[in-house]
Amino acid sequence: MDGIILIDKPAGITSSEVVRRIKAIVKPARVGHLGTLDPFATGLLPIMIGEATRLAPFLEGGAKQYQGVIRLGAETDTLDRDGAVVRTAMIPALDRARLDQLAARFRGAIEQTPPIFSALKRGGVRLYDLARRGGQVAPPPARRVEIRALTLEADGAAALRFVVECSAGTYIRSLARDIGVALGSAAYLAELRRIRSGQFAIEDAYPLEQALASLGGAGDASAGLIGMRKALADLPEVEADSALERRIRHGDPAALGAPAGATLFKVLYGGRLLAIASAEPAAGARLIRVFSAERRKGR
Repeated sequence: MDGIILIDKPAGITSSEVVRRIKAIVKPARVGHLGTLDPFATGLLPIMIGEATRLAPFLEGGAKQYQGVIRLGAETDTLDRDGAVVRTAMIPALDRARLDQLAARFRGAIEQTPPIFSALKRGGVRLYDLARRGGQVAPPPARRVEIRALTLEADGAAALRFVVECSAGTYIRSLARDIGVALGSAAYLAELRRIRSGQFAIEDAYPLEQALASLGGAGDASAGLIGMRKALADLPEVEADSALERRIRHGDPAALGAPAGATLFKVLYGGRLLAIASAEPAAGARLIRVFSAERRKGR
């Protein structure tokens, strides 16, 4: 079983727990996810199964879209609703003009300091493990991220509803904190739902229990799987004949021609994904990934 299934993650469990539950059903196939969602967050979690786990480098850099709620007047140590309050502040009036100016301020390329409670590592140890041990933990270095779109709406006197489209690597918890600071107040992330990740959309996702039942044999296990070829729909493709297929499986791309203007491209055999290659001006093509021919049903 090789492919990607889109999960609508419920609140209250980690992304790793979703992976564990699916792996228990499809083992010995490998399982991984694209883009961690915090336990309190819900929404789109693409799960890669089998050979599709090797597609991660080609899929994980896409833009993300979220919607949620920012609570004003307090900041927590985790920057979300699960943390302890570390600071409180007055809440200003939230008129339309002020919110439009605030949203405009954060659109585009910005510098953002990730949360201390994050999976980033320092000295080989994840920051959230250091933070949970107590004591002072220096914030990680700021990073440049891109906020491609942001809308803010008042939700009563003490909260903001938002929709944001951002580059991979953006911390929405940090965005909530920074919006609170920009208002002269304090803020934390109260609700978060991911609705898009790269080419994948929440409308195509399955509730976790439904996906587990399907993968476990209570339905058509392949019905929810996105085939590996389709997952890379934006890459141009070439079809290999049997002779070229054998050469590619032996690591020889000498006879492989790249599509005109392509940098990365797919190589198919029998309509199924055989390899991912890059165009090389001097050598013609270079193989980046060659995929197993076993067990694949989807394209």
